[in-house]
Amino acid sequence: MSDLSENARLRWPATAVVTAGMPYGNKPLHFGHIGGVFVPADAFARFLRDRIGAENVRFVSGTDCYGSPINEGYRKACEEQGFQGTIADYVQQNHERQAATLRAFDVSLDIFEGSGIGHGGEVHQELTDELITRLWQNGWLKLDSTLQFYDTQAETFLNGRQVLGSYCPVQGCKAERAYADECDLGHSYAPEDLPNPRSTLTDTVPEMRSVMNWYFDLPAFGDVLRERVKQLQADPEVRPLVPQAIAEFLAPPIIFVKNEAYERYLEVRAQLPEHEQREAEKGKASFEIEFASIEARDEARKVLAQANIRFRTSKTLVPFRITGNIEWGVKAPVLDGVEGLTVWCWPESLWAPISFTIACNDERGLPREAWRDFWCAPDSCIYQFIGQDNLYFYGVAQPALWQALRPGGLFAEERGAEAGVDDEPLRQTKLVANHHLLFGKTKASSSGAVKPPTGEELLEHYTAEQLRAHFLALGLDQKAVGFSPKPFEPDEEKRNDPRVADPALKEGALLTNVFNRLARSCFYEAQKSFDGLMPLDAPTISVVERARETLRAYDGLMHRVELHSVMSLMDEFIRYGQKWWADGIKAAEAADDEVARKQVLCDSFFLLRVATLLMHPVVPRGCELICEMLDFSATDFFSWNYDFDGNAELCTAEEIAAGAHLVKELPARFDFFKKHPSQFKA
Repeated sequence: MSDLSENARLRWPATAVVTAGMPYGNKPLHFGHIGGVFVPADAFARFLRDRIGAENVRFVSGTDCYGSPINEGYRKACEEQGFQGTIADYVQQNHERQAATLRAFDVSLDIFEGSGIGHGGEVHQELTDELITRLWQNGWLKLDSTLQFYDTQAETFLNGRQVLGSYCPVQGCKAERAYADECDLGHSYAPEDLPNPRSTLTDTVPEMRSVMNWYFDLPAFGDVLRERVKQLQADPEVRPLVPQAIAEFLAPPIIFVKNEAYERYLEVRAQLPEHEQREAEKGKASFEIEFASIEARDEARKVLAQANIRFRTSKTLVPFRITGNIEWGVKAPVLDGVEGLTVWCWPESLWAPISFTIACNDERGLPREAWRDFWCAPDSCIYQFIGQDNLYFYGVAQPALWQALRPGGLFAEERGAEAGVDDEPLRQTKLVANHHLLFGKTKASSSGAVKPPTGEELLEHYTAEQLRAHFLALGLDQKAVGFSPKPFEPDEEKRNDPRVADPALKEGALLTNVFNRLARSCFYEAQKSFDGLMPLDAPTISVVERARETLRAYDGLMHRVELHSVMSLMDEFIRYGQKWWADGIKAAEAADDEVARKQVLCDSFFLLRVATLLMHPVVPRGCELICEMLDFSATDFFSWNYDFDGNAELCTAEEIAAGAHLVKELPARFDFFKKHPSQFKA
């Protein structure tokens, strides 16, 4: 397609990986998982398959089988719900439910296993051993003694979710819940900084006991991350949210102390490491104490805590924990004689997409080293769809880890001795970060006060395609947006008032009304007037120009992953196609002009073909049905490798010579895009 392939502004990768994060294996998928991450990632992955070839794309995800939310969820399931299986049974049950929901929403993952499930789990253990050993060999891991909460009444160490504090100790954080060393907005901190900790097991105050774990020297990569922020800020296609969030963690180590504690601070100031103290800015409730290093700040924390001075800490680079002390987890390799550790769920979840890519390639019978074509090749790209809460892990920790792994690369022995020291390093990923998908006007979380509807519950009121179109139109790349499905409206009067429109059905109306009419009109007119044949005459020049203009705009929007703008563009184009048909056939019938009738049908079939290609990533089921009824090969039809000057380019030489292509007969009152049964009036 000359118009697009010659557009020098856009360079699509030869190979691509699309990730959709990893949902915890302790719950079903709620609407935020689906609408905020999985559906956008799926639409983009489907587009890439059409654009660069399905064999060149890997769309991967899996259940996060480990971590404190799993342990705590399992404990509650046993104690409160009578669950009798093992923790592995518990995770497997939730995984299967998640997989079923994703299938119901037409999410087309190439693999969905888990960090401890299936062949992907086996590969993940192998890769984890390799990566952590390489980090240690390269000198970036340090064994450190840290404090962990211990419940003396239950006589057990507590995992992260088994400890609740009164607030997050990170300055400016407004998380609803603060756990042992991480809040529900993803901020990490030292366990001893958690205010007013309580054990969820016994509701007692836990004590702190020393444990040994491996930590990654994240602060050593401050300059690397600062340079990366500059690169991201200079890239107009990177969402501003990404460099902004990363930059927040590159500030110097600061402690914030309430103004009313200033006199007590003066009493212990001489005991603190060297620091700079700054008065509170106008209107601020705290003054600042800045230190030259994390170590100095940590010494100061101890002094302030002993003096009973309440404080909060800034976002800054701190050593990144690699291992933990709970039994349920990916096994950590034995390093320097240290045994019996498991891997903290966050670091291993960062490289889990590599594990899934390897496992996916294994299933296709490809050589093990083929994963490098996707994760290391210069002409590859990794698109990671994530929520804004996880930018610390994917935007700060992951780039530093990838940089630390460079000497020798990964699986160097597979490539032989000729591999250079920096041969094919892991490519830094393109982060596609979305803002929060709110439930109405409130941030919804499975662990929060507002319980969001699950994907299964939504499908009791909407079709998957109605929801997919609505989620993609919301514009989460711009700001936090509310999802307000009418069946879940808390106000009963509004919920039952037929005069109140359902906001979630706006885009569905484009499908069930306008797009349906355009498709049906083409088929029924071909059956009525042309013996079921699609005429292959050249479309009107203005129609071809409008289609190519839309293709170019769509390509650019997808390159920037502006999915809400894609939906706006397609709304205009589909309505243009339907109006072209309606006006043209009306004029042809009024003039009793068979030539004009044939031309408008030829034009409309061409517009339908382009609209169906471009809507395929959004609503695949209905678009594939259109392709089937047109009687074209899906591989050919959903491809961008054409000139888009008419539909003849999809046809055989014999059909071109005959000037027509036979389409399948469409039954009466046929719908390519259906309403949900609940939406019909009784």
